[in-house]
Amino acid sequence: MLDWKNREAKAEPRERVDGRRAAARSYFGGLWSRALGTLIGLYLLVCLGLGWYWSEEPALFPVQQNAQAAAERNGQQMVVGYTTIETLKTVAGTLLNKPGGYISNDRFPPGLWLDNMPSWEYGVLVQVRDLSRALRKDFARSQSQSTEDADLAKAEPRFNFDNKSWILPSSESEFEEGIKSLSRYQARLAAGDKGAAFYTRADNLNNWLGDVATRLGSLSQRLSASVGRVKLNTTLKTESVIAGQAPQVDEELVETPWLQIDNVFYEARGQAWALSHLLRAIEVDFADVLAKKNATVSVRQIIRELEASQEPLWSPMVLNGSGFGMWANHSLVMANYISRANAAVIDLRQLLSQG
Repeated sequence: MLDWKNREAKAEPRERVDGRRAAARSYFGGLWSRALGTLIGLYLLVCLGLGWYWSEEPALFPVQQNAQAAAERNGQQMVVGYTTIETLKTVAGTLLNKPGGYISNDRFPPGLWLDNMPSWEYGVLVQVRDLSRALRKDFARSQSQSTEDADLAKAEPRFNFDNKSWILPSSESEFEEGIKSLSRYQARLAAGDKGAAFYTRADNLNNWLGDVATRLGSLSQRLSASVGRVKLNTTLKTESVIAGQAPQVDEELVETPWLQIDNVFYEARGQAWALSHLLRAIEVDFADVLAKKNATVSVRQIIRELEASQEPLWSPMVLNGSGFGMWANHSLVMANYISRANAAVIDLRQLLSQG
């Protein structure tokens, strides 16, 4: 009987110890949970702040002053074509050097969660690719049978590399190589190397403007499709035409998916941002050609419309109200500027094609 009582007395402290251990485990478990929750909250807060900062679009920069500063810094001469090359390098370099760097190929937050800035980057990249192709194909060649410049031939495929490649090689490394190739061509051009040339002819400029008009026309249509538009079938069968009756034309409603509206909007913003700088550079290097064709005012008109599209967006999101509804439709406003710029490009091409 006595032994049983002794064992019971000894068992009570053990139960209390086990209870204290369970309480300690519960306390420290809750403490770790709170600490982990706090860390996750801080991480999300930092990602939110970085995402907001990285989503800020770069401001416009003075093209001519930027080229002059680069020439002084590198001890080079400001020759014809220098401003265009330096502006193209700066526009491409902005993709890599802006806050957050190039984020279209990010695999981790917050870049992984962003979609507006990658669309903006792609818009800029489209214009970089078009001008790099025009440099190799037209601006640096005296005629169609002449040899293309070696450095420009290396630059173009670098900029046309996959814009979402993360590694082996990354998009950034390819774009950097493209900028280096442009720098080598620019140095040879400034040094008066006979192998480097930049021809400011009306036909060269007109060819590149043809690509510009095509891009702007496509953007205008895609932006207008935010509220849906009727697309007519342009292929009309002649056998369906009956004398005395208007032919029947098939119609199709084309509308941008709701989740893609902001992507198209920011791609248009990126193309307009890049193109406004490139046209200011063209205005400098092709000044004599534009003056002879009375086309300087047309170039200024295009630049004015493109720069007007860069006004700050005072809304946390791209609104998609109806055309004459209560709420704004930012895509239609952007389409207005793009369409006006495209019309001015078409007029400019007509002036350049005249004798």
